[in-house]
Formats: sequence, C-alpha cells, structure tokens
Amino acid sequence: MPPTAPTDPVLRREPAPLPVIIFRYLARDLLATTAAVATVLLLVVMSSRFVQYLADAAEGKIDPSVIFAIMGYRMPAFLELILPLAFFLAVLLSYGRLYQDSEMTVLHACGISQLRIAGYTLAVAMVVAAFVAWLSLSLGPEGMARAEVLVDAQKARGEFDAMEGGKFYPLHGGKGVSYTEQVLPGGHMDEVFLVEGGADSEGKPSMVIVVAERGEPKRSADGQASYLVLTNGHRYQGVPGQADFDVTQFEEYGQRLARPAPRNRPGWSDAIPTSALRGSTNPKYVAALQWRYSTALLVLVVTLMALPLSRTDPRKGRYARILPAVFLYIIYLMSLNAARGAVEAGALAPALGLWWIHLLFIGIGVALVLWWTGWWPERLRVWRRS
Repeated sequence: MPPTAPTDPVLRREPAPLPVIIFRYLARDLLATTAAVATVLLLVVMSSRFVQYLADAAEGKIDPSVIFAIMGYRMPAFLELILPLAFFLAVLLSYGRLYQDSEMTVLHACGISQLRIAGYTLAVAMVVAAFVAWLSLSLGPEGMARAEVLVDAQKARGEFDAMEGGKFYPLHGGKGVSYTEQVLPGGHMDEVFLVEGGADSEGKPSMVIVVAERGEPKRSADGQASYLVLTNGHRYQGVPGQADFDVTQFEEYGQRLARPAPRNRPGWSDAIPTSALRGSTNPKYVAALQWRYSTALLVLVVTLMALPLSRTDPRKGRYARILPAVFLYIIYLMSLNAARGAVEAGALAPALGLWWIHLLFIGIGVALVLWWTGWWPERLRVWRRS
C-alpha cells in the first residue's frame, strides 16, 4: 500500500527578508574580522609588556608572581585602544574582499544601496562603540587602579625583600651587587656578600666589600628607614688595584638602605573612576574624561572614513588603500593625543578640548561618504551644467 500522508501539517520556516540576511552576513564578517585583528594586536601589546615585566622581575623590582595579575588588570585599558583600530581594519579588509570578489556589485544589483550598507555598518559600529565605552568608562579605570596598587606595593618593597638564594641582585640603583647563599624563613639570609662602588675623598674610584655569615633586613620604629643588619663578618674598603685595603672585622654591622625613588606616573588620571572626573574643573581630569568619551566616539568616526576607503577595483587588489587609510587613522589618534596634552597643560580651553578634532574628522568622513555614494560627483556635474 502507498504510504499515507501525515495528518499533522508540516511546519516550514519562512526565510528571512533579504535585508536581514545581508545585515547578518555583514555583521558576522565584520565582528569575526574585528575579533581576529584585535587578538593579534592584543598579543603583540601584551607580549611587549610581558617582556618588560620579566626584565623588572629579573632585576628584583617586582615579584614574578604578580606579573599576570598586573597584565590582567591592564588588559581592558589595552582593549579600549585596540578595538577602534581593529574595527577600522575589519571594515577595510571585509569590504575590500567584497569589492575584490564583486560581491558588492551583486549587492547593489539586488537593491542594497550604499547608504543602506553604511547604515548596517554603523549599526555594528554602535555595538562595538558601546563595548569600548564600557571598557573606557568603567572596567578600564578600575583595572588600572588595581594594577597601580600592585605596582606601588612592589615599588615600596626594600631592596632585599625579593632576594632569593644563589642569585645576584643590583644594589642601590646599580651601584652595587648583593648575593646570599640561602634565604631562610622570616627574611634571614645566610652567607651574605655585598659589593659597592663609589669614590674616595680624592675622587678616585673606591670599592667596599662586605662578607657576613648572617643578614637580616629591618625597619626603624617609625617605619621610615630600612636597614640591613649583618653579623659576624668582614668589611674591606679600598681603591681597586692597590693593596692598602682597610679591613674591619665586626660582630654586628648595620647599613641604611636607600628609599625607593618615587614613581613618575604621567598617566595617573587613567586610574581615577569616571564618577570622580565628572564635574571637575581640573584640566587633567577634564582631559582624561574627554579621552574616555573619545575612544567610543572614535569607533563611529573611523567607520565613516573606512567605508569609502574600502572601495577598490578588482585589478588593484583588496589592500590597495589600507596604507593611506591607516596613515589617516594615525593622524587622527595623534591629533587626539596632542589635544589631550594641550588641555592638561592649560594651552587649550577645556570647552574646546578634544571635540574640535572629532568634528574635523567627522567632516572628512562625511565628505568621503558623499564621494563614495556618488552624491558629490553628481552634484558637481549638475552644478557645471547649470
């Protein structure tokens, strides 16, 4: 017997309208390319920072155990600068491929105008800009503040707090070398060796060598001074190359340690919460707040510029205009950075601030979009005919 038709109706899913399909296609391509580019750029930046932190750890400036914590706290601040560039390159690469493979021509033939493509792209850019704004206004400052606490705690340590047995460490800013055979619990050091360089009363180079059986770092009662107390050892002082060294035997020898130099933190305002920056008249606070808003606005402005600059000819290749586009992006970012410095120094009015830079490049982006859509050349032809 022939199979009977099912009694239940077959539910068929209606296909999405063409504009929705095109938007999903463009959004998926843009976001995937943005994620790939941002990952590569983040790895480059984080690798550079990691090498720097490793060098500081090798010199005993920071504890190796806090390196990954500091990098993790600073990652949102890196991302807020990387994502605008990543999305800018994503538009250039993705739409450059569409032009190269003639897919953009097919979209225009299907009734998808350039203005609609611009609208789709700006919709995706708004999502990226909202994420960058969250990083810049909330997560980034909080992470920077926590990273600053860790770094300050490392800088406040004494010169012998991070010592390990069997390793040489710089002493007094590179003017000497310290060594201990073993570090016991509580910071007690076994078989201590110190070498310090300097000059005698006549200006000739001199050297001080201290060898002791035990050593222990201590602090004064008020906590303002640090000392290294050595027991059962010898102190040798003299000019290298001469045999008239002064030899002193001691049962206990105390040496005051230099205080850590204060940190030079030009970007200290980056760690201040956004709520503390709002309503402030301090030029540095105003510049920092405008910069945080600028990172999100940067995404939208560079999108306007990337749309027309992504247009290319199949014979020229998809990367034909990436170099001038990146050069324009660098000028934009450097102009914002220069304007921020001018506001902080009081050379530029806070009311003008960074906004005039955005207005200038918004005008450039609008002019490029008008040229990209053909409105500008068409208006010129109509003006010439009249």
